[in-house]
Amino acid sequence: MDIRSQTKLADRQDAADQASPPSLGEIGLNRFAPYLMNRIIARWNTTMHEALRDHDLTTAKMRTLAVLSVVPGLTINELSVYAVFEPSTMSRTLDTLEAEGLVRRVAHQSDGRVREIYLTEAGQAAFARFWPEMHQRFRAMFTEIPGDEEEAFVATLQKILRNIRKHEL
Repeated sequence: MDIRSQTKLADRQDAADQASPPSLGEIGLNRFAPYLMNRIIARWNTTMHEALRDHDLTTAKMRTLAVLSVVPGLTINELSVYAVFEPSTMSRTLDTLEAEGLVRRVAHQSDGRVREIYLTEAGQAAFARFWPEMHQRFRAMFTEIPGDEEEAFVATLQKILRNIRKHEL
């Protein structure tokens, strides 16, 4: 489809969207972004879950270690947003990680009721052991996708996240 045809189709879709939305069947599952994102994430999670077993990690533990390896000193609520888990799940995960010596909680300087979470050396080492496998699987997702397309895709995802997010993080 050439650029003029795409533009005309987009204009017709914009006009139609103002009247009544097309059915999901008219859009098609393979053009419905939430469906595609769910399929991709489900496949990623399954693949990661299989790899995590060999490292004695769960998805919740891995996401927590990964986030803290990049953004140390988060509160439970902030960490819940970044790791995409409910605060109750995050709290249980942190209890387990702390008991395993992988994270430590430190009282916030200005508010002793607030705890900041940091990786311990053991936590850093645990994530460092898993990272090469995670990175390899991440790169495999972009096989045969040129760098400029990957960058554009990630930029689009960042815009979508800004459009739908509820948190400033």
